[in-house]
Amino acid sequence: MKDVRRKLIFSSILVILINAFGTIGYMVIEGWNFRDSLFMTVITLTTVGYGEVHDLTPKGEIFTIGLLAGGVGIILYVFATGARVIFEGELKEVLGRRRLEKKLRELKDHYIICGFGRMGRIISRELRSYRLNFVIIEKNPVSPIEAEDYLIFEGDATSDEVLKKAGIESAKGLVSVLSTDAENMYVILSARELNPDIFLLVRASDEGAEQKMLRAGASRVVSPYLTGGLKIAHTILKPAVMDFIEFATKSGNIEFQMEEVPVQKESKLVGRTLDESNIGRDLGVIIVAIKKTSGVMQSNPPSKTIIEAEDTLIALGEISNLSLLEKMAGA
Repeated sequence: MKDVRRKLIFSSILVILINAFGTIGYMVIEGWNFRDSLFMTVITLTTVGYGEVHDLTPKGEIFTIGLLAGGVGIILYVFATGARVIFEGELKEVLGRRRLEKKLRELKDHYIICGFGRMGRIISRELRSYRLNFVIIEKNPVSPIEAEDYLIFEGDATSDEVLKKAGIESAKGLVSVLSTDAENMYVILSARELNPDIFLLVRASDEGAEQKMLRAGASRVVSPYLTGGLKIAHTILKPAVMDFIEFATKSGNIEFQMEEVPVQKESKLVGRTLDESNIGRDLGVIIVAIKKTSGVMQSNPPSKTIIEAEDTLIALGEISNLSLLEKMAGA
């Protein structure tokens, strides 16, 4: 954006200088007034062929030749620069950047994804399927097609200024999947300082990095190699269990899904037991676990378990029935 502005300013200065040079030259050499001198300069530089304003003296003819030789080249350069700005997308890039910055200023309670590599693309695709608001920070150029599909801000996610432009101070959560643990650590430190309450989910490559990241302020750390290794091992040892888990959590599954259902304070479910709520009988939804506000996870809760405000129900069932449960938990 700064480069485009610099080109436009430089081109404008050149146009002003060459017109001033020609106007002053005719006023001095031919003794013409300002209007006639400026008009003669303009028609000479634009080569429109209107003819001389007045008859030229020999000195005036030589000056006109020099003005044509130098000035027309400058005008052609200015036109070429303007065409390049318009037709090669530089102007579009400037306007697109302004629209992006406007959208970023309007974001609130959104998620920030740092890194748009293979893992970042998968995360973005999943968040978009749930219609969550998020912005991606990526320092490398992204293809035009992906730039249209996602809200992508080009910059270094380890920079405080870039995080601020991405709306870190009003964001709900941040996911950092940069290529190195050092970069992810920088993001943790910056994000936690800029927004102490934000949820930070970070990827760790080395086994020893997880505890360091948690001490630095990460809310949750995921090691893809550890998770992937365990999944492969469990697929060998417990194939049926892994098939069920994958089936229940796979995005786009139209039959069964496992969802988190937060219970609002105003919900009619508050104060009732699982049995009294009739969740299983009326909706056919299985409550696999209940996560308390303290962070304690109660697995396979008995039917006499009382549902409390701000509990999170881990539910398994058909998507349509899960939607009904979400309404019950929120009303």
